[in-house]
Amino acid sequence: MTTQTRRSSGLVLESPFIWRARRPNSRHRLICFPHAGGGASAFADWVHALPAEIEVVAVQLPGRQNRILEDPATEVGPLVRDVTQALLPLLNGSFSFFGHSCGALLGYEVAQLLHAQGGPRPDRLFLSAQPSPAAAALRPKIHNLSEEEFRAEVMRLGGFDEEVALDEDAMDALIPTVLADFALWEQHAMTQGPLIDSPITAMVGESDVRAPLETIEGWGDHTDAGFEMRVYPGGHFYLFDAGTDAQVFEFLSQTLLAP
Repeated sequence: MTTQTRRSSGLVLESPFIWRARRPNSRHRLICFPHAGGGASAFADWVHALPAEIEVVAVQLPGRQNRILEDPATEVGPLVRDVTQALLPLLNGSFSFFGHSCGALLGYEVAQLLHAQGGPRPDRLFLSAQPSPAAAALRPKIHNLSEEEFRAEVMRLGGFDEEVALDEDAMDALIPTVLADFALWEQHAMTQGPLIDSPITAMVGESDVRAPLETIEGWGDHTDAGFEMRVYPGGHFYLFDAGTDAQVFEFLSQTLLAP
């Protein structure tokens, strides 16, 4: 994505890890963590879909889009520390985290590190399309499938624009980064740390094969500040479906801007 495109979408590159749509008069900052293989631009439309009182920040990870020449992360610990350090200047005032799929795990780990360091805490964690750590540990691993089988599993989840999905060259370029993200998180043993003091809202599509409804409620065991689960029509990428996306935006807006 070119700089001109990023500016027209509202998201502007501010540092290697940060794309931001500056809203000087905003009341709340929503920091978004993308799914496996996804880039910061996954949240470009959110800038205009959410009210002006909400400033959107999207985390950009190595190995995609403007960071395509960098190697994807291979260890969770250093990645979490780097992302946390990059975000610190933005963690003032009222802010929340939204993470989708693998991005939910990254957002949670960043919140855990902030908690451990006595740093600022998110007003709320929105963890989307991701089983709780205990449930995820029991889920079949797909990063060690054959290349053909892995691609079939990823395609079954959706999330690719039709034009991209039909372009063999584009998919050949994208799949290695998706695979690297799955390998990163499927090989990471998440430990039960101290309960975080931010409420958790777990969000999921009712027909998500990667995050069945019964695997979601365990997130409530990771916070002492309140938990709720919200179920939407659709599958793993429910939040990008026409119609459902409007429901997601309405919920986020009402929650983040509540008196």
